[in-house]
Amino acid sequence: MNDYFLTCLRILSVGIVATVAMDLWRILLLKTIGVSSLDLGLLGRWIGHLYRGKFFHTPIHKSDPISKELLIGWLSHYAIGIGFAFLLVFVWGRQWLLTPTLIPALLIGVGTVLAPWFLMQPAMGMGIAASKAPKPYQVRLRNLAIHSVYGAGLYTSAVISNILFPLGMK
Repeated sequence: MNDYFLTCLRILSVGIVATVAMDLWRILLLKTIGVSSLDLGLLGRWIGHLYRGKFFHTPIHKSDPISKELLIGWLSHYAIGIGFAFLLVFVWGRQWLLTPTLIPALLIGVGTVLAPWFLMQPAMGMGIAASKAPKPYQVRLRNLAIHSVYGAGLYTSAVISNILFPLGMK
């Protein structure tokens, strides 16, 4: 297999594992302290409505359901996680996969919080950075925490993948 293909496979796996880390964090919060985060079915509903030309909702849970919205939400969640892993390598280069460092991964992870704050939450009727939520600062803190977990997952999965499947990239 060529180097480019192996690099893409590595990035794909790093993105998937980092997204799994987010999901495990969400489960941990729900099971231990009863805190829930974004319903991925609502993400699927928003994505589904995009294809129908509707971007803004007031709020999303009152919009018409979309067929298979939960599946669409889960697939979108993982596609977004993989996409941000590609962004990490695009910005810091393929060398980051050989010698991953924590700071770039955390910068991308925490930086990804801008997508929900300035795109998804306003579009779903929650306002910028969840300003219309009953307790916006709690939502923001949870957002920062889960996106930090994603960043740590990017780094950790890259380190582990180098141990399990070393690449000889130049």
